[in-house]
Amino acid sequence: MSDTLHIVCPSCFAVNRVPAERVHEGPNCGKCHQPLFPGHPVELSEASFDTYLTKNDLPVLVDFWAPWCGPCRMMAPAFAHAASQLAPRVLFAKLNTDEAQQTAARYGIRSIPTMILFHQGREVARHSGAVGTAEIVRWVQSQL
Repeated sequence: MSDTLHIVCPSCFAVNRVPAERVHEGPNCGKCHQPLFPGHPVELSEASFDTYLTKNDLPVLVDFWAPWCGPCRMMAPAFAHAASQLAPRVLFAKLNTDEAQQTAARYGIRSIPTMILFHQGREVARHSGAVGTAEIVRWVQSQL
């Protein structure tokens, strides 16, 4: 890790510079004063997706899902629990593929739920299908 990390605020999407040694102290956004690590996955949209992925220095795990998808709804609590276990080393986000069809198409999402791990805007790994908390944590850790 470098001395300073760029962390995108999950509330206002402003880019914050955070000293690496202070990441574990629960820093707040300099602009809106909301927590940079809220302890749950961040809801992304077409407009916020690229900023959140490319401006963060930390890896971002995105759950591509839809509200009508039973396995997606079943996996949601496990995804949220994994987010609390891996924070602040990994950021967690969700993208509703019904509302963000262009982004889902750009990443070739053909089945949901699909998780994609990104680092600095580039895809690092992909996993399709619903899994539990322990499997999510193990899979992410194996990719880092």
